[in-house]
Amino acid sequence: MAELVVTMAIRPLVAMLRDKASSYLLDQYNVMEGMEKQHTILKRRLPIILDVITDAEEQATANREGAKAWLQELKRVAYEANEVFDEFKYEALRREARKNGHYKKLGFDVIKLFPTHNRLVFRHRMGSKLCMILEDINVLIAEMHDFGLRQTFLVSNQLRQTLVSKEWRRTDYVIIDPQETASRSRHEDKNNIVDILLGQAGNADLAVVPIVGMGGLGKTTLAQLIYNEPKIQKHFQLQLWVCVSDTFDVNSIAKSIVEASPKKNYDTEKPPLDRLQKLLSGKRYLLVLDDVWNREVQKWERLKVCLQHGGMGSAVLTTTRDKQVAEIMGADRTYNLNVLKDDFIKEIIVARAFSSENDKPPKLLKVVGEIVKRCRGSPL
Repeated sequence: MAELVVTMAIRPLVAMLRDKASSYLLDQYNVMEGMEKQHTILKRRLPIILDVITDAEEQATANREGAKAWLQELKRVAYEANEVFDEFKYEALRREARKNGHYKKLGFDVIKLFPTHNRLVFRHRMGSKLCMILEDINVLIAEMHDFGLRQTFLVSNQLRQTLVSKEWRRTDYVIIDPQETASRSRHEDKNNIVDILLGQAGNADLAVVPIVGMGGLGKTTLAQLIYNEPKIQKHFQLQLWVCVSDTFDVNSIAKSIVEASPKKNYDTEKPPLDRLQKLLSGKRYLLVLDDVWNREVQKWERLKVCLQHGGMGSAVLTTTRDKQVAEIMGADRTYNLNVLKDDFIKEIIVARAFSSENDKPPKLLKVVGEIVKRCRGSPL
């Protein structure tokens, strides 16, 4: 049981690292200066690893030593990387405090003279750490392919296939199927949004439907369920998925959308927005923009001009934590995602923490109840 619980703790570590690496503070206070390329590559790599953790956990519980070793190494790297990005965040907060004059108020206006706060020293020291993390991540990805780990979800710029259907092992121990749990816990939400999207069939204007909710509620998972719903796949001529995160660079997003298409547009000499317009022209499409943080109206409007060239009934489904983002996008109908019911959170905790029906001490089950209350509707 202990071995199972250890592996189950890895996904939150990697997800936490992904969120830290995508923090707006890093760009706002330029703490990644000189390390932009490595930073960008790392942010692209992390979703790839997140996609295969479920399969690695399955293989580990089946006593496949390669998968066990891979998960243990991933855990080590994730811990170290989280510590490194805590340093980046601290530096960003320090610069923010200095910018706001807090250091001068405390008499620390000469702080730039100290080596620990010298930007060149910081860049050299942290650049070395970031490169080491990236090397470790690249090795993990190479081993991932060697061990034949499969992607459960393709949550990336090239998501365009259905979920992998598979039978989960039913032995003495219980292993939760996150897809099955998500499907049940968000079944009503999925049906509601599917109805909204299908109801746009006669709409000549581009429909924008944001899913809004705090972190950990399963916005991305819900979007995946909708994306892979047979009714949706039959209704839309073209389906596209792009993970946006903090950086809302219009040309980069347009390029990613084009690259997510099954039908490649190799006319790379044309600007990305022109290629995007050509791709969407006259087609009824569904575009998922996952994890949007942009609050700049001009950027969204610039992208929207191209998106409006799709066929009748086209829709953009977005996920965001920020209600203001939904307002900026001129949403037709914002879907506010409620917290998960306690029963589902309890199910997740019990299934992950106990290896069999006979291994559930009453005292620990009482503790589970307390944990569920503290979760307040979010399994994170």
